[in-house]
Amino acid sequence: MTTRLITSLQQRLHQLEVRGLRRRRRTTDSPCAPQVQVDGHTKLAFCSNDYLGLAAHPQVIAALREGASRYGAGSGASHLISGHSRAHALLEERLAEFMAPDIEAARTLTFCTGYLANLAILSALTDRDTDLFCEQLNHASLIDGARLSRASVQVYPHGAVDQLAVMLAASRSPGKMVVTDSVFSMDGDLAPLAALLALCEQHDAWLLVDDAHGFGVLGQHGRGALEHAGIRSQRLIYMGTLGKAAGVGGAFVAAHESVIEWLLQRARPYIYSTATPPALAHALLTSIDLIAGTEGVHRRTHLRNLIGEFRSGLQLQHWHCLLSETPIQPVIIGGNDETMAAAASLYERGYWVGAIRPPTVPVGTGRLRITLSAAHSRDEVAQLVGAFNGLQA
Repeated sequence: MTTRLITSLQQRLHQLEVRGLRRRRRTTDSPCAPQVQVDGHTKLAFCSNDYLGLAAHPQVIAALREGASRYGAGSGASHLISGHSRAHALLEERLAEFMAPDIEAARTLTFCTGYLANLAILSALTDRDTDLFCEQLNHASLIDGARLSRASVQVYPHGAVDQLAVMLAASRSPGKMVVTDSVFSMDGDLAPLAALLALCEQHDAWLLVDDAHGFGVLGQHGRGALEHAGIRSQRLIYMGTLGKAAGVGGAFVAAHESVIEWLLQRARPYIYSTATPPALAHALLTSIDLIAGTEGVHRRTHLRNLIGEFRSGLQLQHWHCLLSETPIQPVIIGGNDETMAAAASLYERGYWVGAIRPPTVPVGTGRLRITLSAAHSRDEVAQLVGAFNGLQA
């Protein structure tokens, strides 16, 4: 017999269905790559965050295999018990060296996910005497971290540096932190990091930058949004993910060595989580070398060229593509049903793109989130452009 609680959930699920908001998963049977086997069919995928095409890179795969052979399948414990392996230590040292040009006295700490990293930063570095100033379009992990913190939270409008300046000037709290994504994951635009850091310097505040979609992609050497913006400071707290452009999994925080030591001592998501498998850390050493080396330069150049060709080839009549210099190229459709219909039509033609609806984006701004990868060829991008233009005919 169905209980009242189950009935209530079923009714709410039905409402999601009616409103075109119910999410469904597809199952892949192949590596993350442009050509994928999904639900038994071959599709050309433009929906992953594998921006540099490293998820199936032969050298990364070989390093993962070697790491599993050397360290086993799992870590067995949290970092502070017995789970901190030599692979983790080497990865943190390599990341600190990599990020040193952007952060003074840089040290890093690795996490299982970017979500956990953001929760850790916001819960460990704030208290009731802290004012948090959060960007309107921040990622869910930053929003949830702010909610879980004991700080006072104020939200400033997207990109509104002048309004943020007024809010900071009015704050009387001894602790202040500005919290922002670097690349906004559903719009693809960039935060004005240099202006934000200048405000933080003026008002003695931390600047927390979530660079999930910039690390590996932005900057001459792939160090991400800080390198791209040309900024360096002890006030910076940088979170980068390792499952997008780096192609493997996990995340890291880079900051002044005192910040990292405090997180190690007090950040509950770090202290009470089992460490990631050391084989992943071992594989990531290869990923970082690829990002920082000549191949990384070539892949970023190819990716920039693909972005330009995609944007110049589109001929949209009823929809519009948001301005973005990143691999994230959102095409705004509007309503939920229309967005899902457009995605379904492309899928039938052999193209897998992400359909994004509320609450991830505001009501009425449903979109197809096209993501390009250095693993895509010019011909594959041209095919997608042709399919888009054909839908608008």
